[in-house]
Amino acid sequence: MTNVLSLGRGNRRRPATTAVRRSARPARPPWQEPPTPVGQAAKGVTLGGAVALVLVPLWIIVVTSFSTAGAVNRAGGLVIWPDGLTTEAYREMLGSPTVLTALLVSLGITAVGTVVSMVVSILCGYGLSRPRSLGHRFILLLLVVTMFVGGGLIPTFLVVTGLGGYDQWWALILPSAVSVFNILVLRAFYSETSGELIDAARMDGAGDWRILWSVVLPTSRAVTAVVALFYGVGYWNSFFNVMLYLPTDSQKWPLQYVLLTYVNRGNGLPGSVNAGFGSTHAQTAPLSLQMAVVVLTLVPLVIVYPFVQKHLRTGVLTGAIKG
Repeated sequence: MTNVLSLGRGNRRRPATTAVRRSARPARPPWQEPPTPVGQAAKGVTLGGAVALVLVPLWIIVVTSFSTAGAVNRAGGLVIWPDGLTTEAYREMLGSPTVLTALLVSLGITAVGTVVSMVVSILCGYGLSRPRSLGHRFILLLLVVTMFVGGGLIPTFLVVTGLGGYDQWWALILPSAVSVFNILVLRAFYSETSGELIDAARMDGAGDWRILWSVVLPTSRAVTAVVALFYGVGYWNSFFNVMLYLPTDSQKWPLQYVLLTYVNRGNGLPGSVNAGFGSTHAQTAPLSLQMAVVVLTLVPLVIVYPFVQKHLRTGVLTGAIKG
């Protein structure tokens, strides 16, 4: 009888013990819980608002660039809804040798500058990621210091002009060729490259150049693409160095400085079919021509971005988390 009672008591106690064990389990973090309907709706509204903030201004710029002078006058400025569309602004813009030359200059500076910056940043990041490299800690400290302490605008201008950079295209590339932030991102990624792969390559007789080209770079395509995108966008959007080193020769101006000079300042576009932004052509409004130049500056980025956007999240997050 005692054994039966003990067995029955034991069976009655098990559910309580199980409940205690279940209650002792740690709760999951809030971000791992399934979203509520209200939270899901709030996310949708937030994302929709962010998309609208980006697309609505772009839509207005494109529509205005294709609008006639009458449509611009009726709208009192920027056109929201299409009304009397025409391509006259683009024909006038592309008929200006200044814009075409500036487009080629911008493409050349962006391509050459991105290649130079990537070569320097990759070599520097890989060298600093190797613990046995000579003086890597001291060099890393110097690079980090430059992120907080700079030489200043006037000393930089004096150095560049003293080296013969005034009125030269290389002055738009070399002074801004290296970004310490990008080097640190590359270094953090390279530092976490599989040691087994590097050791296996060394056992096969590969040197540092071969390891960098055949092992490190193929395993870091995401961060390489992201850093290249950062450099490319920086060179494409740069115009301040033009004001310092190429202020007079309009044949050497990149597209962004043409945009600043002939759109923001409202100067006439030399060499255009209808004498530029001061044109009184019946089909072309000055504002439409200005927006056409803006659209032209956006087209290359819109074309290139889809090819690297899949690496953007992976490269940025991985480079930030590792190391």
